[in-house]
Amino acid sequence: MGKHRSRLQIIERILSVINDNKEVRKTQIMYKAYLSYKLLNKYLCDVLKSGLVLQSGTRYKLTPKGERFLARFGEYDHSREVIEEKLSTVEDQRLMLEEMCSRRKASSLGSASDDE
Repeated sequence: MGKHRSRLQIIERILSVINDNKEVRKTQIMYKAYLSYKLLNKYLCDVLKSGLVLQSGTRYKLTPKGERFLARFGEYDHSREVIEEKLSTVEDQRLMLEEMCSRRKASSLGSASDDE
């Protein structure tokens, strides 16, 4: 995947795998969520304790609370993407202004010596 994921993104991926496969085993979650066995165990413990997932033998199933989490995460992720795009635009504008200042500074130095 190449990019570091947040805790919420990892939980969302685990819940999505479980939701897409209804009842799923630990190994399937590990491979489809791109997690090491150690991280999978840590996050499965978290989602079980928080009531997002139920364990039945060796299989995992999403709870209604887990379904609500996925729905809300979708809304959150969309909002986050929109804000990141806007921040990127603002950063581009800032860089352009910074560049204008440095160009102006160089040209104003030339102008100042011309005036003297």
